[in-house]
This record gives sequence, C-alpha cells and structure tokens, in this order.
Amino acid sequence: MQEDNLDRYDLKILAALQHDSRISNQELAERIGLSPSPCSRRVKQLEDAGFITRQVALLAPKKLGLTLTVFVMIGMDRHTPDRFAGFEDTIRACPEVMDCSLVTGMEADYQLRVMVPDMDHYQQFLLGTLTRIEGVSSVRSSFVLNQVVSSTELPLNHLVRK
Repeated sequence: MQEDNLDRYDLKILAALQHDSRISNQELAERIGLSPSPCSRRVKQLEDAGFITRQVALLAPKKLGLTLTVFVMIGMDRHTPDRFAGFEDTIRACPEVMDCSLVTGMEADYQLRVMVPDMDHYQQFLLGTLTRIEGVSSVRSSFVLNQVVSSTELPLNHLVRK
C-alpha cells in the first residue's frame, strides 16, 4: 500500500484516528460510512503498511509542571559524520528534548524543542548537558511566550483526489 493508493475511506480513517485514537471501531466505522469488519481490516492494513506507526496518549505539559518551552539552535564545530552521530546519540538520551532536527539555512546545525519546568531547570540542562556535548560550539535559546498553534494532526488535504 502506497500513498497514491489511499482512498477516501483510508483518509477518513487516518484523520479520525489522529484526532482521537481511542475511538471504538464501531464508532469509527459509523463515522466514515463503512461496516465494522471492513473498517477494522482497513485500519490493520494501514498499520501494516506503516501509515499508522503507533498510538499514544497526549499529556498536558502544564498540568505536569512543564511550563517552559525553549527552541535551541545548536552550532557544531566540525561537520563530520562522527561529530554529528555523537551529538545525536547524546540528545536522544535527553528526556527534556521533544524534537531535534538537523537544519539548513540558518547559522545553526540543529534545532531542538526543549520542555522543562522552569528557567533553573533549563540552566541546568544547558550548562550540565548541552554545552558539555563534544563538538557543540554555539547555543542560542529562544523562549516561548505563547503557543499559538500546537497540533499532532498531520495535514492530509494534499492526498484528497479532486
């Protein structure tokens, strides 16, 4: 199953599940206009084909005391595979790092999204972890004042056949 093989039912399933993965198969089937058995088979096919990779619970950061979000731009001293691999291995082990992307078009090599309880925790993470990673030559931090949009739902409108 490939992206161009997805039909309107598959797209409706994907949209409904990424909005609420706890929906029952019966309710999902009713919502998209299929009977439960074919709906269940389609969900299984979408999972087997890798369109659905996992289902998770989304937690409320502020309820858990994670009130500070920081975007961090990291510059590396050398652009070598070993240097990047070492950085990436270290970052993968940091629970504060929500996202890490290798980027281009900026004066940085990596962009991180970090969530911590407060400025003291960020300072500990910055000085105790980030600046100690071999090869890190610069760190620039931007603090989120207000999150305007936050979504986990991928846009699917580009897949709808006209």
